[in-house]
Amino acid sequence: MRYLLTSLALLSLFTFPTLAFAQDLALKRVMLSSGGMGYFEYEAAVDGDATLKLTVSLQQVDDVLKSLVVYDDKGGVGGLSLPGREPLAQAFKDLPFDQASLGSPAELLATLKGAQVTVGGSRAISGRIVSVQEETVSLGTDKGTTTRTRVTLFTGLGLQQFILEDAENLQFADAALRDKVAQALVAIQGNRAKDARTIELSTRGTGKRTVRVAYIVEAPVWKASYRLTLGADPTAARSALQGWATIENLSGQDWKDVELTLVSGRPVAFRQALYNAYYVTRPEVPVEVAGRLVPGVDRGGVLADQRSKSSPPAMPAPAPYRPQQERSMAPAAAPPPPPPPIAAAAEQIEASDAATQVVFKFPRAVNVDNGRTLSIPIIDRQVPALRMALYQADAAARNPLAAIRLTNDGESGLPPGLITLYERDKAGSVAYVGDARLSGFPVGETRLLAYALDEKITIERDVAQTDRLATGTISQGVLKLSRIVRQTAVYRVRGPAKEPRQLIVVQRRLPGWTLTKPDAKGIDISEGNYRIPFTLPGGDQTQTLEVVQEQTQQQELRLIDGAADQIRVYAQAREFDAKTREALTKVLQLQQSVAEAQRKGAQVDAERQAIVQEQARLRENLARVPANSDLQRRYLATLDKQESDLEALAKRKVEAEKAVETARDALRTYVAQLG
Repeated sequence: MRYLLTSLALLSLFTFPTLAFAQDLALKRVMLSSGGMGYFEYEAAVDGDATLKLTVSLQQVDDVLKSLVVYDDKGGVGGLSLPGREPLAQAFKDLPFDQASLGSPAELLATLKGAQVTVGGSRAISGRIVSVQEETVSLGTDKGTTTRTRVTLFTGLGLQQFILEDAENLQFADAALRDKVAQALVAIQGNRAKDARTIELSTRGTGKRTVRVAYIVEAPVWKASYRLTLGADPTAARSALQGWATIENLSGQDWKDVELTLVSGRPVAFRQALYNAYYVTRPEVPVEVAGRLVPGVDRGGVLADQRSKSSPPAMPAPAPYRPQQERSMAPAAAPPPPPPPIAAAAEQIEASDAATQVVFKFPRAVNVDNGRTLSIPIIDRQVPALRMALYQADAAARNPLAAIRLTNDGESGLPPGLITLYERDKAGSVAYVGDARLSGFPVGETRLLAYALDEKITIERDVAQTDRLATGTISQGVLKLSRIVRQTAVYRVRGPAKEPRQLIVVQRRLPGWTLTKPDAKGIDISEGNYRIPFTLPGGDQTQTLEVVQEQTQQQELRLIDGAADQIRVYAQAREFDAKTREALTKVLQLQQSVAEAQRKGAQVDAERQAIVQEQARLRENLARVPANSDLQRRYLATLDKQESDLEALAKRKVEAEKAVETARDALRTYVAQLG
């Protein structure tokens, strides 16, 4: 009861301003993108100039300011306005009180000391606020206590007091102050929805008309999922495909009779914080105070013209898979009757291809409450679907995967999503067989959808790599040779005894290599892999598929610097022609001549080194023997002979060096004239 009285007393302090009428917009159309954006379009019937009101969440304001568009064929846009990002803080920025002061009349009066007020009731008082104090009063024996507020005013008769809770009314005498309090309370009321902002859009025009307002904001991604039902006949060429779209309404408002469109694509979308206030940082200049002079420090300089001048300036090869081969395996008897169709969509969704996306438009308006999820069919048709086995060594090394080759022969692409596969038996019962992933599926393309492990087919895989010489030629003293590196993958496949199968082998495509076996005709390339078809006719036997990729590598060897052992190998290589082998043999002989000359020079060096070491020994002994002794004379005679030998070795060294240079010249001359 006290809270009600306090609120009434606070409301009596001011009168509310009259608000201009703003017309609400009604949501009419929603377009959801798989790229995570939503298009929301509103309508309002107006007559002449009008103000339209639109409430959006705080996190959507940036996107609304970026993308809002107005369609008005008989008028124009006058502009829009909305509260600031922090409107409540801005509202109190220039007021003589803060938000906490409006917690109660007592707090407001305490904040506005000195303000002139008039108190009505049995005891009318008019004066300026001096103090506001709470006091505790006893209610009598066993009745407890209560708190009341005593207000002291400065009046013409001096200081007078009254109990705020007993006052019938209280009014600020200053009309401007009353308006400020009223504005603050209006701001609090408008800020109750802290995460929402109301945009007021003004339109200018004449006559009655419909104005449409639209914007793009972030929205949950809608998801596509599919159901593919395979018939009992494994050779059937078509199967029933049904696609569903799952959407969530997390827009903060209910969708009532809304035109819904779904778009599958990847638009480029940006976000910019247009609702934030930005300020340019300015350099701060100190205030100049008279009497204080602080000269700057001179760092020297150069003349302008000088500165500008000095500025720095075994089995037979398998036949490629063909669709007609699969059809030829069908029994000659009349095909079985088609299975009963799955329940079709109540209404056909209009699907169309745009330049960069697929559009699904619903024929009727939808109703989705905020926070609820809706799932409705968007595709329902028969599509070409052929069963086969898909071998991917990375997924399963021993067995292939059961797969479906799906072809989009419709009039629009399909968005990516999961596919749940069902299979009918001859009795008409349906069983779940697996799930698959469908990527974006444009018109005219095919997809291989793996959904289970096919344990009826066993595959052994061996990989080997060889390297051999191919050709060799000599040009300008350089041996240019080609090597062929070959990688061979052998697949030994054992299929079902009584069931023919079509197998697709996925083999990694080596960049820069060439597929030489099998014939590349009829083979697909997908995401860096070859997809090689292979037919299993049925029967308890093992068939072999060999996949060979080759790369030709070029190498060069400068013969003048080549190692003799390496040249000897190439001189004996039968892959080279006779002329090239003869030239390499001659180069090898000339290299041997150089080596022989170098060996003789090294022999001279060794003999000289031996004499030098012997002379050192003799000179050491001479220092220890008596002068004019026989042993001294013997040592001196030996040293004399060794000096003669060193002179002879020096001549032989010069001859050996000339021989080495002559042999090298012969090698260089011969190599230079090759090729």
